[in-house]
Amino acid sequence: MTQHVIVAGPGAEAAEPVFRKAGVSARLLRGRAAAALREADRAGIRYTLVHVGADDGEPEGSYERAHHRVGLEEVPALAEQLRPSSRRLVTCLAFAYKNGLPPDATWVVDVRFLDNPYWVEELKEKDGNHDLVREYVLRQPAAVELLDRLEAVLRWALPLYQRDRLTVALGCTGGRHRSVVVARELARRLEAMPDVEVQFRARDLH
Repeated sequence: MTQHVIVAGPGAEAAEPVFRKAGVSARLLRGRAAAALREADRAGIRYTLVHVGADDGEPEGSYERAHHRVGLEEVPALAEQLRPSSRRLVTCLAFAYKNGLPPDATWVVDVRFLDNPYWVEELKEKDGNHDLVREYVLRQPAAVELLDRLEAVLRWALPLYQRDRLTVALGCTGGRHRSVVVARELARRLEAMPDVEVQFRARDLH
C-alpha cells in the first residue's frame, strides 16, 4: 500500500501546489470530506491527513480526523516535513532491563508481560533465535496483537521522522528470549517498507 498525503479544508486548494512543489504526492479533497475518508479507510489506504484552515464543523470530517491542522502560512514548513526522504536505518533492538535502557533508543517497548520461556525447562537454556522459543512466544495471542499494533503505528510514524537513524528497543528481563523473538519478528515485518533499511540486534545475547 502506498502512503498518501490528503489535503482538505478551506485552504486546501491554495495549499496543494505547495505540497506538489516540495515533491509530496498530495490528493486534494474538495468540499465535505467524511465520506471520502471513510472510503479510503475501507480501501485500506494509508494516508496522512492535513486540514488547512479553520474548522469546517463537519462531523468525522477532515478537521476532526486530521493528523495535522495548519494555517496556509504553515504549509511550506509542513510540506518540507512530509517530503519523502532518503532511506533511513531502523534498528529493532532486543535488550535486558536488568542491564539498563539503551541510551540511543527512539522508542522503548516493554515485552515482559508475555509468558517467559525461561520458566520452561526445555527452553531455558535456548535463546530467542531458536525455533522452539520463537514458536512459544509467537503462539501467545498477546504477542501477535502487540506485533500487529506496533507494525501499524510504526508504518505510520517512521516516514514522518526527520532522522536517518531510529532505534526501536524491545526489552525483557534477561534480553535472551521474549525481546529477541519480538524484535526479530518486528524487523522482518518492517523490511517491506519503502525507503527503510531494517536491522536486528540483540544487545545482551552472548
